[in-house]
Amino acid sequence: MANMDMSKIIKPWKLDAHPTYIFTNAKLIDPLQAQVIENATIKTSGGKILSVDTNTSNPPSTTDGEIVIDLKGKYICPGLIDCHVHIAVVPGEASLSAYNSMTERVSLIRQPWVLKPMIERGFTSVRDCGGATLAMKEAVDEGVCIGPRLFIAGYALSQTGGHGDMRSSHDQSPCSCGAVSGISRIVDGPSECFRVARDELRQGADFIKIMGGGGIASATDKIENLQFSDEEIKAIVTAAKNNGTYVTSHSYTPQAIQQAIRQGVRGIEHGNLIDAETAKLMAEAGAFLTPTLITHVMSKQLNFLPPVSAAKNDEVLQKGLHAIKIATDAGVTVCFGTDLLGPLHFAQSKEFSVRSQVQTPAQILRSATVNAAKLLMKDNELGQVKEGFAADFIVLNGNPLDDITVLDRTEENILAVIKDGRVLTSKLTDVKVDVLNRP
Repeated sequence: MANMDMSKIIKPWKLDAHPTYIFTNAKLIDPLQAQVIENATIKTSGGKILSVDTNTSNPPSTTDGEIVIDLKGKYICPGLIDCHVHIAVVPGEASLSAYNSMTERVSLIRQPWVLKPMIERGFTSVRDCGGATLAMKEAVDEGVCIGPRLFIAGYALSQTGGHGDMRSSHDQSPCSCGAVSGISRIVDGPSECFRVARDELRQGADFIKIMGGGGIASATDKIENLQFSDEEIKAIVTAAKNNGTYVTSHSYTPQAIQQAIRQGVRGIEHGNLIDAETAKLMAEAGAFLTPTLITHVMSKQLNFLPPVSAAKNDEVLQKGLHAIKIATDAGVTVCFGTDLLGPLHFAQSKEFSVRSQVQTPAQILRSATVNAAKLLMKDNELGQVKEGFAADFIVLNGNPLDDITVLDRTEENILAVIKDGRVLTSKLTDVKVDVLNRP
């Protein structure tokens, strides 16, 4: 009894100490410079990258307990980051309308079925833009379940009758300040906005998400609607900045985007209807754009949306690719996002192929690595395979700088996923998985 590890009795899911790995003979992908570094050796320990060595004349020295893995010329790419997910809208229903009756308990139990496949697709970090809880974030961090590192907004903030208000026009039930509706909380007036934003931060939100314009899934607002007032947005931005973080806004139209940027909002989600003037404003402000095209594609293909939402989906789908080109040409920092809901999560990697119609492989890879890390305010920790950074990377068969769609063909191309210095998935015979499946 004296030698018992009480920490593992108290938390039996606690992970063992990080192994020390030396990955040799790798082709290291640098998304920042859009180049491949031959014959790289990467050493990891304690969840961090200790060194990246490209000096092939001196073979790496090892000590007892270090695990040397010869990658035989396979590619190492930084772990991917999806900047717009909703893990709380889980599979289980065939249409969006069916989710109105799903309870938070049901969602929470099913969320590991969303998270583990994300790791298998190479996503080692994701940014949840409404619905994920601190409990699930901590569960992933502690090893209760396997999944990407979570950055959460808690509940998104919506006005009464806004994109987050899921009541129908005939529903006369009251919706008081801070009431939960789907993945949002309903707030009206600057004082309510300030208080509820603070409350989301108290409950572990890493950033604040607002519904700054009309949406597709909501039945009672139009795409072109502005939602919050300038004063309401300013209050939310102030609460976030006081806590050292930022606000991002669901906005499709130039009007909604411009309103948000002028009130100090740092990120724009979707932005399908952006124009050149608005893109220029975003670039000058240093704002980030996270398009989410695959959700529109899959919602249409699988008939996931009710008729009123399907019509709005068609409108923004047609202009989404053009929006990315406008933003890229204007110098806006574009990030990778998917926004998939319910049974559509499986299509996460297809966003790479969709974007390949208007962006180069290097631009797309940066959007899912270095650009995304900047948006997360973690560009000194994530997005690159670099000394001192988190040991998050994937082993690939092909080079995404030549063909970005290798990241869409995960079964044949993703050979192993390392997150926080642990091997979470592996198809390589000499690379063993560190973390066994959780119960």
